[in-house]
Amino acid sequence: MKALAFTVAPGGPGRSWIDAGSTGDAVLEQVGSVVANAPLAALTLIDVLDVTSSCSVERGLVAESLAYSTLLAGPEFGQWRATTPRREVPTGDSPVVVTREGAVLQVVLNRPARHNAFGHEVRNGLLEALEVARLDDSIARVELSGAGPSFCSGGDLDEFGTTPDVATAHVVRLAASAGLAVHRLRDVVRPVLHGACIGAGIEVPAFASRVRARPGTSFALPETGFGLVPGAGGTVSVTRRIGRWRTAWLALTGYRLGLDRALAWGLVDELV
Repeated sequence: MKALAFTVAPGGPGRSWIDAGSTGDAVLEQVGSVVANAPLAALTLIDVLDVTSSCSVERGLVAESLAYSTLLAGPEFGQWRATTPRREVPTGDSPVVVTREGAVLQVVLNRPARHNAFGHEVRNGLLEALEVARLDDSIARVELSGAGPSFCSGGDLDEFGTTPDVATAHVVRLAASAGLAVHRLRDVVRPVLHGACIGAGIEVPAFASRVRARPGTSFALPETGFGLVPGAGGTVSVTRRIGRWRTAWLALTGYRLGLDRALAWGLVDELV
């Protein structure tokens, strides 16, 4: 028997507790609902957080990817995918816009109509920009932002489950990890977040040493509700910022975290 352990309380030591105020009962009901609908994903999440909270970033990303890829073949994700219609994924535009001013590289996620959903074209465009920064020592700072109403609404749901098999999904996820690329440039990349930062929209920028956000920014990790775990590095990056228990709470509720609490917890470092 496993325990999904975090504490809902008005206060306490460390980062294991969440002050839910008058909504405590509703929070616990939401956790119960998510766990009932996706028990395999929920139990896998707790196992993954146990590993990723106590190992290197690189090993944590391997563990997360293995878990995520395994769940892609599971019944809970299969049910979600079967009941979630796909839309056509846009192609041919400029999913990431890169400009340079002196020693500063400006990188803008540029699919505003889709709230900069983190599909493979957006991911690849970001990786290419970060590779420029890695290879060019004259670039002192990478300013990472998003066009339109949101920084990034998370993985493009219309691309979920489109890899040919789960083994390939694991290999691709590790080889094209934007989170790892940000981690390796963590003192250079300066994310400025706004609007909705969901899934990858917080998992990837959280690898940077300092994360800034504009008023009204909110955050969520909804993947467990799809029968998955966070798959863009969030079990590693978010856990290092707010602790494994608060990460578990976010992932098991899908709760939309406001900026004030994100600042208090250390998910965000500065308001701009």
